[in-house]
Amino acid sequence: MCAHFEAVYDPERLRKTFKLTLPEGGRRDVWPSYPAAFIRYPRPLTAPAAAAPAEEVGGGREALLGRFGLIPHWAKDAGVARHTYNARSETVASKPSFRDAWRLGRRCIVPAEAIYEPDWRSGKAVPTRIVRADGEPWALAGLWTGWRDASGAVQRSFTLLTVNADQHPFMNQFHQPNEEKRMVVALREADFSTWLQAPLAQAAALVCASPAGDWRADEGEPSPAPA
Repeated sequence: MCAHFEAVYDPERLRKTFKLTLPEGGRRDVWPSYPAAFIRYPRPLTAPAAAAPAEEVGGGREALLGRFGLIPHWAKDAGVARHTYNARSETVASKPSFRDAWRLGRRCIVPAEAIYEPDWRSGKAVPTRIVRADGEPWALAGLWTGWRDASGAVQRSFTLLTVNADQHPFMNQFHQPNEEKRMVVALREADFSTWLQAPLAQAAALVCASPAGDWRADEGEPSPAPA
């Protein structure tokens, strides 16, 4: 699971990697219910996606602000976001909180500089900052949706997809020894259009663990949990 990540906060870095403008108002350290940027494809799907020209800025995508933790349309209040920040790939198509977003193809990319997970190899939880080995930002696979609050205003929100990591050479060292190991889904740039635009079966094939060599534990101090 991933309950804490560091968003891409530098507008130039987001523009360089994703060719998009960073929306205002996001948090750098992101915990459930905090606002952060996510990337979606806004136009209706009319053809399979192989296909946004490379020279098209952002490939027709847009970066928006959303709450970390999916708020389904039927939720009574936004507090549900504290429990829906991760969607298990094995149950995303059936779990009520996520199944509509999955069925409707509301897939998104969440730009992140780092994720945080607890390393239990010492017998105690040591918060660990995990970055891409090549120093580039993560492009994490997620789902987004919209929710109308009591005033009628629409709030967007998103969740991160996770897969089993019990056999992953890097990510299986995190979380408690007696717990199932989970990890977020990291996308390659070549797969952005497929994830955002392709038919469901084609996009679902990208929901898998990425190679251990892509991951690295950073030596920097982790930020504290919110009070």
